[in-house]
Amino acid sequence: MISLDLTSALPEVFLACAAMVLLMLGVFRRAGSTRLVLVLTVVVLAVALLLIVFSPDDRALAFNGLFVTDNFTAYMKVLVLLGAALTIGMSLGYIEREQMDRFEFPVLMLFATLGMLAMVSANDLISLYLGLELQSLSLYVITAFRRDSVRSSEAGLKYFVLGALSSGMLLYGSSMVYGFAGSTNFEALAEVLAADLAFGRAPSLGLIVGLVFLLAGLAFKVSAVPFHMWTPDVYEGAPTPVTAFLASAPKVAAMALIVRVMVGPFGDLFEQWQQIVVVISIGSMVLGAFAAINQTNIKRLMAYSSIGHMGYVLVGLAAGTEAGVLGIVVYLAIYLIMNIGTFACILCMSQEGRMVERIEDLKGLGKSNPLMALALTILMFSMAGIPPLAGFFGKYFVFLAAIKAGLYALAVIGVLASVVGAFYYVRIVKLMYFEEPAEVLDRPIGAVLRLMITGTSLAMVLFLLVAGPVVGGAGAAAAALFAG
Repeated sequence: MISLDLTSALPEVFLACAAMVLLMLGVFRRAGSTRLVLVLTVVVLAVALLLIVFSPDDRALAFNGLFVTDNFTAYMKVLVLLGAALTIGMSLGYIEREQMDRFEFPVLMLFATLGMLAMVSANDLISLYLGLELQSLSLYVITAFRRDSVRSSEAGLKYFVLGALSSGMLLYGSSMVYGFAGSTNFEALAEVLAADLAFGRAPSLGLIVGLVFLLAGLAFKVSAVPFHMWTPDVYEGAPTPVTAFLASAPKVAAMALIVRVMVGPFGDLFEQWQQIVVVISIGSMVLGAFAAINQTNIKRLMAYSSIGHMGYVLVGLAAGTEAGVLGIVVYLAIYLIMNIGTFACILCMSQEGRMVERIEDLKGLGKSNPLMALALTILMFSMAGIPPLAGFFGKYFVFLAAIKAGLYALAVIGVLASVVGAFYYVRIVKLMYFEEPAEVLDRPIGAVLRLMITGTSLAMVLFLLVAGPVVGGAGAAAAALFAG
């Protein structure tokens, strides 16, 4: 008998209904509805966040075992909704300035967020794919949302083509797993692999090949090397609020999905997938450190920075322990806030009313706008992992987990890559304080962006004051994955 208890999926059901209501509201109001729909979208996300925060902590299943909720899903969903609400909120000024009066924009971001929540709670390869595609299809459209811009259209096309390729790899891997294990349900897969291990049977080659394809498809979503090729072009070409969205919430959701898939159903194949994760982690850290050095566009620099950060997160997964997952969750929470603050600063980069993206345009910002320069300095130092800022503690937890797991070489490579990567973060600080401005950035900053920049920079400085609840919640989230 199919289970129809939707209590555990209440936030997702609420988001789906709200998205359709907002879509109809925009259709009937037509011109001038974008601002109202956008504000209501943020309100809807806030309500969904409250539904998750006040939901029961116990593990629960819905949709006949396709959907799962526990402490891990709750923590990651809060991060996703927080990232989505902040990035949608910061896009209001951009939409009005660039005359992107399209109510579909926030609605598509809401549907993408719904897909992310479905990804985080996926308990089956089928529900995994449904959530992933709902997110991806929405992101393809908003990436190419500025139809009059060649760069935006090109970015959307590249993202779509490469995304379709990754979806094909993921589906092929899923079919292989189903063919050799006989199920797509995560719990059933875990039982099959545990039985093979108990009887001393080696996992079939076809199952391992399927796992490799599955992991390749998922690695694309977090832009891990060698599936990173779309990231710089898409980040540069997409509208800046969309880039901020791509760099935050989807990364958290996709990484949560990878962790659940690898630790849950394929936990007994740890030796097989660990070596893959180690390789893509090293590749991501090294590429992210060196490829960003010569970048002149700050959005492309942030693209390579995100590749590097995903490499650091994968260090925790390579450990394969509860401490490693704790490190992943803490790192993602800090990464989310750092990214949102940085892109809020990028959205303030304009000269004579037009958006600018060159790193050189930040020259002399310390003199023309000292408070924004200070906030960006804090965020850059945090991304570089300089103590006592929050970014340092994110790297500390993942590297500590790697050392405890005996992955000394991986930890050393990570530290060295972090040192190299600090160069391009410090270069931005040098330009702001030690260079004379060629053209001064426009000084006016909207109230929403000012609040986000101030809040995120203070969060990086004062992380130690809230580290207890953040790490404690991450510990409960990690324990939920290893409870079985």
